[in-house]
Amino acid sequence: MESSSPTITVQIKFAGRTIPVEVPAAATTAELKRLLQPLTNVLPRGQKLVCKGKVLQDAGTLSSMQVVDGSKVMLIASQGLHQGDGPITKNSSSSATSVTKTSNVKECQTQKPETIAGKIHAARWKVTGVAALHDYDLKELPEDVWYCGPSLRILDASNNCIKEIPHKISALKSLNKLLLTANDIDDENISWEGLSCLQKLLNLSLSQNRLLSLPSTLGSLTSLRELRIANNRLDNLPIEIGSLKHLQILIANNNRITTLPSSIGDCESLTEVDLSSNLLTELPEAFGKLYNLKVLHQRNNGLTSLPSTLFKKCMQLITLDLHGTEITNDILRQVEGWEEFDERRRQKHQKQLDFRVGSSGVFDEGADDDNRRR
Repeated sequence: MESSSPTITVQIKFAGRTIPVEVPAAATTAELKRLLQPLTNVLPRGQKLVCKGKVLQDAGTLSSMQVVDGSKVMLIASQGLHQGDGPITKNSSSSATSVTKTSNVKECQTQKPETIAGKIHAARWKVTGVAALHDYDLKELPEDVWYCGPSLRILDASNNCIKEIPHKISALKSLNKLLLTANDIDDENISWEGLSCLQKLLNLSLSQNRLLSLPSTLGSLTSLRELRIANNRLDNLPIEIGSLKHLQILIANNNRITTLPSSIGDCESLTEVDLSSNLLTELPEAFGKLYNLKVLHQRNNGLTSLPSTLFKKCMQLITLDLHGTEITNDILRQVEGWEEFDERRRQKHQKQLDFRVGSSGVFDEGADDDNRRR
């Protein structure tokens, strides 16, 4: 049996820590950079490796540049060229989210939910169908919420300290909008079985909580138009997301998502997708089936390529953000269908200039220039 290629251990100095990396002695600098990407969150094109005062060239082998077992190599990161929430430093955790909710910093008041409910005239909820409970430092949803039952259409309990969404949520069968942004909800204290009963739900926001995963039950919310799950700790999306045929907006930035299910291509109504600041290295080819897609944000991921049919089949696409990825403008221009896409977005930009709406006057190419490699 042939012996395996000899390996060496290189000591990478980065952001106040030392990272031992085992690599084949015959490996190139480019290969070492790819190994460092998941360990540091710094994209290969944002890495400059220096050993004994000399910059290591991508095409050169480590052995040819006198990098041997035990060598110390310094990693210098270019600003902005990272995946996820940013470079992993000595004082950060790869599993932590970058945004800390305000209520995690301040201490919640000890006021009881019943008292707060009284202050904001809970009796009106049943009449108006709207319960506005945002910014009240609630630790749980008031009992009067369940009393409203099918009369309630909108429940906004954002920016509180709520830890649990109980099964009793199923009583709100007429709910169209449920906003739970910026609370302390985790996987074990949210009743997805209860949420699945909300068949009229159009808008669900669970951003800025402590969720690690989404269950298959999500696919039963077939009326959803908007799903906002940004700033959690999610590492994937369930296959059942493809059942959300009416979903138009998916906001899932600032998580730890590494892969996407191909079933996302079945979300045929999607017009806007934001997956910025995750750990994606590729998008499924099924993205080419999103014929209504207009806006796609993929900033700060490890993407090296796009689905081959994205520009050819997504004929509504006019906004694309690939800044801070491995895809530069030069690479972008080589994707089939780019010319038609470029013409569409420039026409939109010109209309904004003509009507002075939503434009600074500077046209965004959609990706970084190659000169940001250094």
